Amino acid sequence: MKKARIRSTFIFMLVTFFLLSAWTTSVSADSGIALSAGQTVYVPIYTHIYSGLKGRPFGLAATLSIRNTNPKQAITLVSVNFFDSDGKLIKEYLDKPAELEAMASTRYILPESDTGGGSGANFLVKWQSQAKVNPPLIEGVMIGTRSGQGISFVSRGQAIKD
Repeated sequence: MKKARIRSTFIFMLVTFFLLSAWTTSVSADSGIALSAGQTVYVPIYTHIYSGLKGRPFGLAATLSIRNTNPKQAITLVSVNFFDSDGKLIKEYLDKPAELEAMASTRYILPESDTGGGSGANFLVKWQSQAKVNPPLIEGVMIGTRSGQGISFVSRGQAIKD
C-alpha cells in the first residue's frame, strides 16, 4: 500500500514538473524582446512629495539614470530635457547628441535643494541607434532624509514614441 502511494505521488510530481516546464517554456518563447532603433521616453521625477497631515513638501534629490542594456551596440542620446509640473521646459541637458557605449550608463542629478520641478516634474529622453537594439533602461531614483526619516523610490521611464 505504501509503495503504491509513493509511486502515485512520484508520478504526480513528475507529470506536474513536465507540465510546468512546458508552460514556462511557452511563456518565455512568446514574450520576445522588443528591439528598437530609437524612442522618446517619459520619466516621472519628483523633486518633492507631500507628507503629514498638513501636506508639507518633503524635498528629494533625484537622479535620472540611463543604462544602455545592449551588450554589443552603442546608442545615441539625442536630447535629455527636464520639465516642471506645468509642462514648462526647465533645462536642456545636452548641447549635442552624446553616445552611450554598449552596457554603459550615465546619470543626471537634481540636488535636494532644487525644488523647481515640483511633484509633477518629468524628463523626456530621446535616443536612437543605427540598428535595432534592446531599449535602454531609463529610471528616476528619488531619495530624501529629514529628522531621521528617509524616503527613497524609483520611477520607471515609459516609451511614448518610437
